[in-house]
Amino acid sequence: MDFLPWHLATAYVLDLLVGDPRWLPHPTRWIGLLISWVEEVFYDDHASPNVQRFAGCAFWMSVAAGSVIGSVFLIQLGLHLSPFLGVAVSIWLAYTTLATRSLHRESSRVIEALREGRLATARERLAMIVSRDTGQLEEKEILRAVIETVAENISDGIVAPLLYLALGGPLGAIAYKTVNTMDSMVGYQNDRYANFGWCAARLDDLANWVPARLTGLILVGASAGLKLDRRGAWQTMRRDARKMKSPNAGYPEAAVAGALGVQLGGTNIYFGQAVAKPTLGDGQKPLTLDTYRVVIRLMYLASFVAFVMALGVRCLVVVF
Repeated sequence: MDFLPWHLATAYVLDLLVGDPRWLPHPTRWIGLLISWVEEVFYDDHASPNVQRFAGCAFWMSVAAGSVIGSVFLIQLGLHLSPFLGVAVSIWLAYTTLATRSLHRESSRVIEALREGRLATARERLAMIVSRDTGQLEEKEILRAVIETVAENISDGIVAPLLYLALGGPLGAIAYKTVNTMDSMVGYQNDRYANFGWCAARLDDLANWVPARLTGLILVGASAGLKLDRRGAWQTMRRDARKMKSPNAGYPEAAVAGALGVQLGGTNIYFGQAVAKPTLGDGQKPLTLDTYRVVIRLMYLASFVAFVMALGVRCLVVVF
């Protein structure tokens, strides 16, 4: 069954209108459960580093195959019952890979707690959307974490899924989300995952190489559309993006920092260990709650630009 441009448009609109309600079945949560189960099968704490890397590659292939095969089964089951249901399943799978509305909703819950002076609640809510330790963060660091997360996830949660939807339909986007979810669960440089998660981390870097740079360019254009500092976004991205250890995360974060005239990056705590990250941007302006409001406007415009681009690509794929 072809994934038509109107299918993609419907999925995008559904994401904007519905987001990710807890009551709705969500493939990413199923993928997370699959990852946890398959990890128990392949992980051996006593294995040598080379054996752990090999096991991590086998783990990665098993999870990727399982998620794609499961998605094919759902689509084919829907088509078997009725053509309309098959289309509906495809659109539903596509919609669940997008995160514009949920990124806004989850980040705004943290900001709402900050506005009300409930620091402990803000830390708890932040811990649900970031991997760093949040228990001791003060307001400024919580705000920085929220803005960094929104910036990075413009690529991971919006632009990249749209790109893979445009090129490969819902199966392409599900495959991407599987790669991204595996990295978020096992792609850490700690004692447990440094070797076992090596394959997941490297393949996530590969999958996000083009989307991250495309996101940076989209953010430069979107900053011009919002009358932000377009030149600053471009120059900061070119200067600072490659400072990051991650080959991809620096591009959207640096573009956002330059567009807003703020400074992102610095020391974070992961699993009780301080990790000093490079700073992005010059910090002419302080981080404030108003900074969050502007970055959300930037996120929505970037999302729309990426959608229009993806729709155009999908039209070409269907025609040719």
